Amino acid sequence: MVHRYLPMTEQDKKDMLATIGVESVNELFSDIPESVHFQGLYNIKEAKSESALLKELKQLAAKNKDTETNVSFLGAGIYNHYKPVIVDHVISRSEFYTAYTPYQPEISQGELQAIFEFQTMIAELTGMDLANSSMYDGGTSLAEAGMLAAGHTRRKKLLVSDAIHSEYRDVVATYAYGQSIEIVNIPTKNGVTDIDQLKELIDDNTAAVMVQYPNFFGQIEDLQVIGDIAHEAKGLFIVSANPLALGILTPPGKLGADITVGDAQVFGIPESFGGPYCGYFATTTKLMRKVPGRLVGETVDQEGRRGYVLTLQAREQHIRREKATSNICSNQALLALAASVAITALGKKGVQDMAKQNIVKTRYAKNAFEAAGFTVPFQGAHFNEIVVKTNKAVNEINKQLIQDGIIGGFDLGTVYPELQNHVLIAVTELRTKEEIDALVEKMGAYNA
Repeated sequence: MVHRYLPMTEQDKKDMLATIGVESVNELFSDIPESVHFQGLYNIKEAKSESALLKELKQLAAKNKDTETNVSFLGAGIYNHYKPVIVDHVISRSEFYTAYTPYQPEISQGELQAIFEFQTMIAELTGMDLANSSMYDGGTSLAEAGMLAAGHTRRKKLLVSDAIHSEYRDVVATYAYGQSIEIVNIPTKNGVTDIDQLKELIDDNTAAVMVQYPNFFGQIEDLQVIGDIAHEAKGLFIVSANPLALGILTPPGKLGADITVGDAQVFGIPESFGGPYCGYFATTTKLMRKVPGRLVGETVDQEGRRGYVLTLQAREQHIRREKATSNICSNQALLALAASVAITALGKKGVQDMAKQNIVKTRYAKNAFEAAGFTVPFQGAHFNEIVVKTNKAVNEINKQLIQDGIIGGFDLGTVYPELQNHVLIAVTELRTKEEIDALVEKMGAYNA
């Protein structure tokens, strides 16, 4: 039989034990009292042959309800968008999917150029001066922005809008706890950050004001007003933005943002049942040397030929050590490449058209729900998502929808107690008029 991996023989085991001077494997754990040893059998199935195991795993996987076999209206931070076919072809090339940190520029020009292109695209989309080479995801990017703001301003309070994704807020709070930074939540009003409450909460110890654009409810925040309030208090203004929406909305950099972060999942990265994804981090030149992670820069070699190098590496494993601005030791180069390929394949007009379709189709869904007798409580400008009020529990409606091959929206009551029986419906460019009509019809029947 041909083994995929070389097994260890009994003789191999004996030789290793003899080399380290013990009689048995159990002797390695002799310091652990017998009273705490597990006695009995583990509650797991008996071992199966490789073929039988693969069959069982495939049967389990087939039970998943995914966006390839079901129509999805579930968003809440991760979205079912069009992915150009070329994306998988490029990221499947071995020189990309096996690449590690490009420490040696003389043999890493392809990887470095790919990262440089990603940085350039993100900077252009966000309207910021520069972007780093990517981060783990949108949540950690936002948290890193908060920590940068606290360190830069030497202040210990962050004002965080309640209209930011709840999981992002949790990550920010986790980071802040270790740095003894106070988190103050800004309430919402009519689906957007409450400006009056913001004015009352902000003070001279506020390091930054943090909002989402579009926010978690799909509503468009007034960045200009919020940014002015933050800057009047000499704090920074941080925006977590959906980069696809920036194809049509005014970029945060044009509206006073000091730091713009987010997740590039919307460009060529599948939902994948929760990750991995690709965070981005863009800021102004003034904050360049405090950016977490690394930046790739363009230069020329001795013969005047264009080349790329790691320009700034403010990480603890490099020369900065304990003075590092971040403990994130890696970037999502392969996923950043996927996003870059997707944006390139779409082009500027394609990104704009894709963003417009999200607006038009969401508007169609909003009108259809209202025509069917549903209440859409938040009436402001929106992108990609709307909130719909239901008469019955959202999870019960979603259980019935899944039987019809429809993945329903996000149950807002799970994170916002005041929004029980409210569902967040995501409508992307992939959804058709027929699919939207079917959702409204089915929800109307199950909501009666």
